[in-house]
Amino acid sequence: MLKRIWFNGRLVEPQEAVVSVFDHGLLYGDGVFEGIRCYNGRVFKLATHLRRLDESARSIRLKIPYAIDALAQAVRQTVEANEKRNGYIRLCVTRGVGTLGLNPLTCKDASVFVIVDDIGLYAEEMYREGMPIITASTIRNHPAALSPRIKSMNYLNNILAKMEALDAGVMEAVMLNHQGNVAECTGDNIFIVRRRGGLETPKPVLITPPLHAGALEGVTMNVVIDLAVAAGLDVDRVDLTRHDLYTADEMFLTGTAAEVIPVTRVDGRVIGSGQPGAWTRKLMKAFHDLVSQDAPED
Repeated sequence: MLKRIWFNGRLVEPQEAVVSVFDHGLLYGDGVFEGIRCYNGRVFKLATHLRRLDESARSIRLKIPYAIDALAQAVRQTVEANEKRNGYIRLCVTRGVGTLGLNPLTCKDASVFVIVDDIGLYAEEMYREGMPIITASTIRNHPAALSPRIKSMNYLNNILAKMEALDAGVMEAVMLNHQGNVAECTGDNIFIVRRRGGLETPKPVLITPPLHAGALEGVTMNVVIDLAVAAGLDVDRVDLTRHDLYTADEMFLTGTAAEVIPVTRVDGRVIGSGQPGAWTRKLMKAFHDLVSQDAPED
């Protein structure tokens, strides 16, 4: 079936969805975006994604030429036009056409487009058996230079780290921040499970880096935290080092495209038993149950 793209207010064929070579999104990565999932015809956490898009745009002083309700309608319209019940949505806002200089004030009108397609980041067996990852030498951008809470189009930092992962024969890499603490992976948030307390009755705790460490505030990340709390698992947000990763009992990653995927090896070190842990499997099931049964849009 021919794909349809929502481009600046209308549905067009892919070859008509053309961004100018003078668009600052292309020239300078000057824009913001959201990656969204649809399950069973429902757009998962659409309102949450649109709020984050709006916050990212306002943070970089980019005026989106459509109201939030209009953007929501554009997303739903594109999903319906592509007859996609289960798929991936990319909503992008660029600064628009300007000059070859950096001056953003030469860009008069932002450009908005919505793509609906399939996506598969990792092989199916990795969800069953876990996957290996490495620590990249490329660090996360300094949060004082660009807030990690801005989901901007400039992903070169992440792409360089992704190249390191691929060169090492794995699909993902941990990125550290300027202090040497764990920030996130190239496209996913990272969680570990550690057991605290006495030797006889250790208590499992789910831990993920705080936002100030350089992590994007992931939509799937927050969903999984809520699921963990509902399941009775304590959750903590503290700075993590590579030592904490190496000595974790369990590890998994979360992201809109990745969903929830277990990690069983980091930098050659086996994590836990070398198999997806009990809490990882439980949270994976809870997430899949949520999106298959309800897939709430808020």
